[in-house]
Amino acid sequence: MRHRSLIVFDIETVPDTEAVPALTGIDDPDVAARRDALTRYHLEITDGRNPFPRQPFHRVVAISFLRAEIEHDAEGERYHLAELRSGGTPSTDEAGLVAGFFQFLDRQRPRLVTFNGRGFDLPVLRYRAMRHGVAAPVLHQSKDRWNAYSSRYSDDWHCDLLDVLSDRGASARVRLNEICAVLGLPGKPGMDGADVMTRFDAGDIGGIRDYCETDVLNTYLLYLRHMHHRGTLPADGFRKANADLLAYLEAEAPERPHLGAYLAAWAALSPK
Repeated sequence: MRHRSLIVFDIETVPDTEAVPALTGIDDPDVAARRDALTRYHLEITDGRNPFPRQPFHRVVAISFLRAEIEHDAEGERYHLAELRSGGTPSTDEAGLVAGFFQFLDRQRPRLVTFNGRGFDLPVLRYRAMRHGVAAPVLHQSKDRWNAYSSRYSDDWHCDLLDVLSDRGASARVRLNEICAVLGLPGKPGMDGADVMTRFDAGDIGGIRDYCETDVLNTYLLYLRHMHHRGTLPADGFRKANADLLAYLEAEAPERPHLGAYLAAWAALSPK
């Protein structure tokens, strides 16, 4: 199947404390106490190695994405930026965010592009969809084992850059901000994933959505580099895709300051 569009997406989450009583027997209503209990649980089951909650124990608070149209020609592919935004509104609950994502996926049938989406984002979305009774048949449909979102080796359906760039784990799995530092990309200006829970507690869902959108931008720029490197995106298409994104950020910056900050960080890293 030749996809006509691609979706670069990312999610932001906070620990799901509602499952803590059933999981640990601790029924303290205090959110901080439940988070501590969840941390202790994961430290116990990993012999003290990893306090990070596993995929089912994450509550989705933001889903951001960039959509680009794919043009196919004799030289390969070209990408035309259509939009960059976050799903729902800051007041949309988790069930609405998850349902909206899978409805959008079903309508578009795009190529998915992520960074660790196969290991984290999609598993979280699957678990949370089941929690809220959201059906997502599009995620499981396939004509054969190679042409499906669930196929690890079908990069045309889901290109997880962390998986691809590490040769499916044969080499080190590096962080997105580490790759950005090497390639001269902005990375994470002004906020980090560790700040999401603090922002959530402060009610700053808008700030979380803005941060998530900058992660999507980093992933898209890395994807352009990857596709140019592999020869699928010709040199003029690579330059045009970058120029389109630059123009989009310049146009959106007055109304969306986080994009202006990202643009300034990108400009500071560009060769003079």
